[in-house]
Amino acid sequence: MTPDVVPARIPEGRPALIGIVIVAHGGLAREYKAAVEHVVGPQPGISAISIDANCDRGTKEREICSAAESVDQGQGVVVVTDMFGGSPSNLSLMACRPDDRRILYGVNLPALIKLAKSRHKTLPEAVRVATEAGRKYIDSRNLSAGSA
Repeated sequence: MTPDVVPARIPEGRPALIGIVIVAHGGLAREYKAAVEHVVGPQPGISAISIDANCDRGTKEREICSAAESVDQGQGVVVVTDMFGGSPSNLSLMACRPDDRRILYGVNLPALIKLAKSRHKTLPEAVRVATEAGRKYIDSRNLSAGSA
């Protein structure tokens, strides 16, 4: 299966953006990408790769590396995974070896939206603000009538 990649074409007169590769269990990567584009619009230079239970690990590792290369516009690439220590993160490590690559694991939709809106920033700054957004929007409330 080939990754869901929109080529990283840079429109004339526009600066290069950070590339993003979303790697997650099952169909979550595709759904995250669809949700981000629903909120912020089409995003060239973003790839979504699904990791299924019976996938060939070597093939998937190469697919992730290839996707990272294809979305790289020269400003770096963030490989986003659903959880630390799972197959998506472990298979993404090789793609994150170059100095201009970062892995962002345990991501949620607010973090992805912030990352997509921050692709014009430096790589460290974009990852920082995305991480902050992801943490900020995790909370719990008791909405029963008797709670304060």
